[in-house]
Amino acid sequence: MLETINWLPVWVTLKLATVTTLILLLIGTPIAWWLAQTKCWCKTLIEAAVSLPLVLPPTVLGFYLLILLGPQGPLGSVWDWLTGHHLAFTFTGLVIGSVIFSFPFVVQPLQNAFSALGSRPLEVAATLRASPIDRFLTVVLPLTRPGFLTATTLAFAHTVGEFGVVLMIGGSIPGKTQVLSVYIYEQVEMLEFQQAHLLAGGMLTFSFLILLILYTVNKRWYQ
Repeated sequence: MLETINWLPVWVTLKLATVTTLILLLIGTPIAWWLAQTKCWCKTLIEAAVSLPLVLPPTVLGFYLLILLGPQGPLGSVWDWLTGHHLAFTFTGLVIGSVIFSFPFVVQPLQNAFSALGSRPLEVAATLRASPIDRFLTVVLPLTRPGFLTATTLAFAHTVGEFGVVLMIGGSIPGKTQVLSVYIYEQVEMLEFQQAHLLAGGMLTFSFLILLILYTVNKRWYQ
């Protein structure tokens, strides 16, 4: 049965989810920390912008990303001028779209974790002359591990399940931009239900196990 599965979309999907999650953790952590600490008047505006992918239809977001990343778009034209390559319908374009689409799934859990931490642990560390970086690495990170686990898990799982955005900006190029969700859709269109059943069942099992592990680990940490 496993021999009948086309593993290329699986590989592209896992590669996309891994790269996207790493980038989101790198850029989402400082933004979440700032949102948790700041009292700036623009905080609500930025929070609304970060959460926008949660309510926008994926095709709407994908459409505007296609315009942005296309050869005539502001970002796509600059990229084309610098590298001589297009951004739309490439793996790089998929990564950019996935980062934007999954952004709130990292920022919001981290922001909640940072806010729940409070200022007391940092004040104690400051009295011991710990620098801001030391305080973040030795106090904040260990105490907010559940938030990081939740953010990492949700970002990875959400990227694996993307459909509308990746289809709009990446199309379905085998081995390059053809992700699992798009491939399953194409198999159903061609009435290849056996292949669709295998892959859809695998995604269902994967999603359930990811959530089960997340809830189990978080429950143990909070006990």
